[in-house]
Amino acid sequence: MKAILFPGQGSQKVGMAKDHYDSNAAFKKRIDQADEILGYDLSKIMFEGPKEKLTQTKFTQPAIFTHSVALYEQQDIKPDMVAGHSLGEFSALVAAGVLSFETALKLVSLRGKLMQEAGNHHPGTMAAIIGMDDDAVDQICEDASEKVGKPVVTANYNSPGQLVISGDVDAVKKAVEIAKDQGCRMAMLLPVSGAFHSPLMEPAYKSFKNRVEEIDFSTANIPLNSNYTAEGTTDPDVLRENVIMQLTNPVQWTKTLINMQDAGATDFIEIGPGKVLQGLVKRTLKSVTIEGYE
Repeated sequence: MKAILFPGQGSQKVGMAKDHYDSNAAFKKRIDQADEILGYDLSKIMFEGPKEKLTQTKFTQPAIFTHSVALYEQQDIKPDMVAGHSLGEFSALVAAGVLSFETALKLVSLRGKLMQEAGNHHPGTMAAIIGMDDDAVDQICEDASEKVGKPVVTANYNSPGQLVISGDVDAVKKAVEIAKDQGCRMAMLLPVSGAFHSPLMEPAYKSFKNRVEEIDFSTANIPLNSNYTAEGTTDPDVLRENVIMQLTNPVQWTKTLINMQDAGATDFIEIGPGKVLQGLVKRTLKSVTIEGYE
């Protein structure tokens, strides 16, 4: 069985999608449509940058989403299930027939703006912790929060021994310090514009929730494993709730991959910029095939 995976923020780079745009008329049409829907030249930011602009969350998210969906539409693949990492869940919602491209793009654009605003309102950051198990990192976050008096939580359970924490700048720095003291292989701050998947995204969550609840979600034509629960479902109400909840909750990616394999997935295919998810599959699962299209 085939499982398609869509990447999230961090996979962007200046020049992304340019080769496909120049050589594939249908791909070009989809990118041009995104420019029209958004009311600005997203394609120019994707192709020419500058990097500082492309890495702004409000531009990064529509760029990765549009690239991923346009690329998916060019593949002759019939997946049995789908999932997307954080932002990638919106690409998965389109691939599973839950949302139209236009509706999802508008939501992604709003999500990016709200997350950037939340980051500006209450500056936060994120850090990668490598070489420690889930329970140890969860405990470090609790200890750091207690010592600093500000929140830091585990935000991404990416693969065994590879986690990302998120929260107030001082609390994240304290957690990194504790992790190093306890002998983690690596702990480093990430270049992000906010504390994603943490309580600091609460202002974005409220506004986003109000908008998403106004939209009709269709029943998925294949199971979609959501970040919030890691469970596969086709239920539109559950999918709607899960995509709202992921803003302030961790991405359960390790469990997602395990659940997809348990449901019968043997061939994993990443579609979108970068190869991050292929690496996470390799570190998490055995006896599966992995490939990607970017």
